Amino acid sequence: MNTPDFVVAIPARFGASRLPGKPLRLLGGEPVIAHVVRRAQAAGAREVWVATDDARIADAVSASGAWVAMTDPSHASGSDRLAECARIAGWSDDDIVVNLQGDEPFAPASGIRAVADALASSGAPMATLATPVEDVATLFDPNAVKLVRANNGDALYFSRAPIPWARDAFAASRDALPVGEAWLRHIGIYAYRVGFLRAFAALPPSTLERIESLEQLRALENGHRIAVALAPEPFPPGIDTPEDLARAEARLAKGHG
Repeated sequence: MNTPDFVVAIPARFGASRLPGKPLRLLGGEPVIAHVVRRAQAAGAREVWVATDDARIADAVSASGAWVAMTDPSHASGSDRLAECARIAGWSDDDIVVNLQGDEPFAPASGIRAVADALASSGAPMATLATPVEDVATLFDPNAVKLVRANNGDALYFSRAPIPWARDAFAASRDALPVGEAWLRHIGIYAYRVGFLRAFAALPPSTLERIESLEQLRALENGHRIAVALAPEPFPPGIDTPEDLARAEARLAKGHG
């Protein structure tokens, strides 16, 4: 199918706890946020917006061709910031907005398009991506979010725990992935219909969301569909720590931008 018309919103906070000022950290001589904006533009977005609460970040993207939404610094979640961005941008309820995190300088354009495609083709109000788990360490890593989905591709659940639990195989050994089975790791990129984004941001945090610290569980717990498509190509890791930034710099130096 042809990729539907979509916009991209990039939430970018200055005060990241593990890497303060992350959007403005230099990568290949440019701020990280500039790389992310280019990825969104390369995907064919009708508009690219950076939703931020910091004038320094706004200044950094002023020459990139992206729009800037100066949002309330007190927002508790990324969806709250995106909902305010949607209001500032004046998008209609039927518009498709892709939420691309501001620390993903290597996000493939094909993946950005794929999540917009998944939303449009599924009829769900929200969509995201997943990729196969390739090693047992990732499966048991609570920082790697796992998911299970129904036969129609909709998410059944997201968890920091290994799901589904291979009862017999893991009773025998947890040193390797059982042969013939497959697990999915969540990739944190989302697409929404703007009307649903507004409604979602207005919902109070849910019980499961608080337990797992996963905002997408708020949608499932309130009975909303989340379509899950497989990523068409790998998503290189984002940047959360100084070590991640060093690895990203090395990747760029090798020509893998």
